[in-house]
Amino acid sequence: MGDIGQFLPMLLIFVVAYFFMIRPQMKRSKDEKKFAAELKRGDRIITKSGLHGKVMDLNDTDFTCIIETMAGKLKFDRSAISMEMSKKLNVPEKK
Repeated sequence: MGDIGQFLPMLLIFVVAYFFMIRPQMKRSKDEKKFAAELKRGDRIITKSGLHGKVMDLNDTDFTCIIETMAGKLKFDRSAISMEMSKKLNVPEKK
């Protein structure tokens, strides 16, 4: 019984770290991949660097997209698109 008592604090630390650090990170990663896969033409997006634009074309072979901005068209990797900022941008307005 004494040996189990020595490992109990270490086991508790691992369980707490899993539920507060590892699991939320995995869920967020899964949500970002789903968001990138569900992008479609015409979606208004914001990149992680802050560039605003509209999706003009999607390339499934190399997972890139062409974004139309006021400066022209740019090609970005889908992983460069910010999920949180783009969702806030596309929230329907209440009337």
